[in-house]
Amino acid sequence: MLTLYPQPLTAEAFAPYGDVIETADRDFFMINNGSTQRFHRLANVQLGAPGDQGIISIFRAQALKMPLAIKMLERHPLGSQAFIPLKQKPFLLLVAEPGENPQPSAIKAFITDGSQGVNYHRGVWHHPILCCVDEDDFLVVDRQGEGNNCDEFFFAEGAEILLDPGK
Repeated sequence: MLTLYPQPLTAEAFAPYGDVIETADRDFFMINNGSTQRFHRLANVQLGAPGDQGIISIFRAQALKMPLAIKMLERHPLGSQAFIPLKQKPFLLLVAEPGENPQPSAIKAFITDGSQGVNYHRGVWHHPILCCVDEDDFLVVDRQGEGNNCDEFFFAEGAEILLDPGK
């Protein structure tokens, strides 16, 4: 049995998987006649083909019962995917580096502080959104275009991977 316990999300720990979208300790410049701080280019939208478009959506997620048996991970080979919490609530992340198939021993678990978003880079394995409250909303920036941009990997029937946030 592999049990994953989330660690606090930091830019350094998350770097192999993507970008942490946050303002803490980030540079900014003033705009709008000095009334607004612009934290510029916190992440890049990665698109795989010239005809691709970056799109913005809202996902409304429902909490799953914890501890959670992890059965699958997904990846987006043709574009990045960013999640920004709209209600300032922490959420959970499960990630594994790009590759043919994710290995259970390579999965990392993180928890955000509620003010952080993430941008999964192209090909990074991750679990679908895992909110920590009954219902939560996320601004999602991802790719629209030709081709299948979602691969799913289901772990073998006997694999026992558990996410335990320790609530």
